Amino acid sequence: MAIKGGKWEMRDAEFEQQYAEATRLGQAETATGAYVVAARYDKLARRIVVELANGMSLLVPARLIQGLQAATAKELAEIEILGAGSGLYWPQLAVDIGVAGLLAGGFGTKTRLAAAERPSATAAKRTATASAKGLGLSGRKKLSSAGARKRQRAA
Repeated sequence: MAIKGGKWEMRDAEFEQQYAEATRLGQAETATGAYVVAARYDKLARRIVVELANGMSLLVPARLIQGLQAATAKELAEIEILGAGSGLYWPQLAVDIGVAGLLAGGFGTKTRLAAAERPSATAAKRTATASAKGLGLSGRKKLSSAGARKRQRAA
C-alpha cells in the first residue's frame, strides 16, 4: 500500500491477499457461533441479555459497560445488532461494544477498566487509617498470630 497523489493505493494482489485473510477470519468466527442473534434489556434486573448463535446467553449488568452507567431504561432498551452480529450498539447513547469484548469480560476501554480495578482513594485511606491504629477494616483490634493461636486452642 502506498500514498499516491494524496490517496491510498493498493495493488490488486495485495487487495486479494487482505480480502482472503478477512474472509478466512470471518468464516472462523462464524463457525464458532460467537455472534449475536438477539439482544434486549431486562429492566427488572438492569442487565443486557445477549443471545449468541451457538446457544450461549450472556447477562451483563448495564452498569459495567462503559457509557451505559447513567443511561435510562428507555435508552438501554434501544439496542441494535452490529453487522453480522459482531457487536451491539445503543444509538441514543452512541455506545457500542463487540461480542469478543463481552466474552473476554472487557466492558470498555483499557483506561476505564484499569481505573475500575484500582481501589478507590476512600478505601485506601480507610485501610491506611485502620492499619495505623492496629485495627482490621471491621474496626476490631487485630490479633497477633500468637493471640490467634491461643484463641484457636481455647475453642
